[in-house]
Amino acid sequence: MRIRSIEAADDAAVAVLVRTSLHAAGLDIPGTAYFDPQLDRLAEYYGEREDRHYWVAEEDNRVVGGVGIAPVVGSEGVCELQKLYVDAAYRSRGYSKALIDTALPFAAQYFDRCYLETHSVLGIAGALYRSYGFAFLDGPLPGGEHSAMNRWAIKDLGDLRADVA
Repeated sequence: MRIRSIEAADDAAVAVLVRTSLHAAGLDIPGTAYFDPQLDRLAEYYGEREDRHYWVAEEDNRVVGGVGIAPVVGSEGVCELQKLYVDAAYRSRGYSKALIDTALPFAAQYFDRCYLETHSVLGIAGALYRSYGFAFLDGPLPGGEHSAMNRWAIKDLGDLRADVA
């Protein structure tokens, strides 16, 4: 397993991964990342600001997962853990954890808290987020982009900031 920053050559593979994953979960609907306008050009989108970043997980020279960090518009000091997806054939092998372990220390360099949006049909994802100390909220933060999601969580990054200082 190799975790690295996304490159433009990865854009198509990541877009297919996201769309395939959402389709399999029945979430290929408006209000999800399936229809994000930047999905087909993630390298450019995440490269536009220093407080945004996207990583891919690679196995056998193939992109099998990815995760991003970007600010939440309208929520000062808050970022969002975005587009965490792993190819179905590579799940339960530690890819999600490796991606989160890469993303959260980066986030702590720029933000106080990390937010995420998910869906109740993605039960394993909810358990994973809880294991990282995310607390589930009663509703979304202002500025959330994915209206079809029905679970929202937030994590204080203070402990991580101390680790990277």
